[in-house]
Amino acid sequence: MTTTCGCTEQQGLSRRGFLRGALAGAAALAGGSLLQLGDAQVALAEPGYAGDALVVVSLRGGFDGLSAVVPAGDPAYAAARPDIAVPASRLLQLDGMFGLHPALAPLLPLWQAGTFGAVHAVGQASPTRSHFSAMEELERAAPTSSLRTGWIDRMVGAGGSTSTFAGVQLGSGTATQALSGPVPTLALGRLSSVDLPGSWDADERARWRTALTALHATGPAAVTVPAREAVAAVATAVGLPAAAPATAYPEGAFGDALKDVARLVKGGVGVRVAAVDLGDWDMHEGLGTTEWGRMQRQLGVLARGLAAFAADLGDALATTSVVTLSEFGRRVEQNGSGGLDHGHGNAVLLLGGGVVGGRVHGTWPGLSASALVDGDLAGTTDYRQLLAELLEVRCGVPTGSVFPGLGAGRLGIARAR
Repeated sequence: MTTTCGCTEQQGLSRRGFLRGALAGAAALAGGSLLQLGDAQVALAEPGYAGDALVVVSLRGGFDGLSAVVPAGDPAYAAARPDIAVPASRLLQLDGMFGLHPALAPLLPLWQAGTFGAVHAVGQASPTRSHFSAMEELERAAPTSSLRTGWIDRMVGAGGSTSTFAGVQLGSGTATQALSGPVPTLALGRLSSVDLPGSWDADERARWRTALTALHATGPAAVTVPAREAVAAVATAVGLPAAAPATAYPEGAFGDALKDVARLVKGGVGVRVAAVDLGDWDMHEGLGTTEWGRMQRQLGVLARGLAAFAADLGDALATTSVVTLSEFGRRVEQNGSGGLDHGHGNAVLLLGGGVVGGRVHGTWPGLSASALVDGDLAGTTDYRQLLAELLEVRCGVPTGSVFPGLGAGRLGIARAR
């Protein structure tokens, strides 16, 4: 006879929840910080997954795409930003309209090689100037439905995954909305610090593994299965080859997270999707110029990180796709503090062996007063179209359930595998 517990907490226990709790407890026992170790979230694929590893770089805070992929050929750009516009003489010219901010110079060779590109005037279906609401909707990616799950969770689920390890997080220990849902995820933080509690050497690790495996040999499957899989996941992480990047990453959490993602990809553990954060883009003041200020500094971190990631991956770049996302762009006109307030349309950056790089995709609406939407760059491309194309063409994942209600239009940003 099966006895069902009436406790609501017990009924709500998911494998992911158990896994996170088990490892958090292990960290507490060890006095360490097993879960709070980095800025990446990673979903590991099922055995047999043959698609690209998709890396989502979240530029939290409201990235100003007009400062990164500069529409210098539009006369309204410089007029709207008399103090902070990137001078045409400093641009890395891309075509007759656009140029890259000089801080993105580390990415120029990838642009010329056709593995780095951009999409401009990208937006959400229902724009808002609220950071919280915009990011929540960005990561839910289902504006016409009542779904509360995240699009990454649905993506992993759409691939038929049933494993606890289909979703793994390296980072803050708190899964973002994009990974929210029934597909199990595991928070790992920095790979270098992932281990079982008290495992100061290989012998102790083996004892802990034997003990935990025996402890969970019998019992309710909702408890024992994720526990055993947690032990196996730690063994996988510990067994990865040591990192030996070919190019130095920028110091800090962003570079560390990308380094760990590269280590997982090259380690052949079947990364399906990894999410990495780079924040501090909310530049209402002190945005600066090409010589000083927050924008040139943050763009430099972004560019050096992505360039190092591409170099570190080597041949694995051919089967890796990177896409940047931000909750919204900034207003076209600078404010009185030398900064930019919350806007809408934005630029998305693409990197990978299968992306159609070396060009700016999308429909440019222009920056004339009549083309703006409440003072903002219009969003002529729904960001979900870009994600859907990458999933369909590079990852082999059907997107009907991932992005419900999304039309069939695609931009041609990805090459067929």
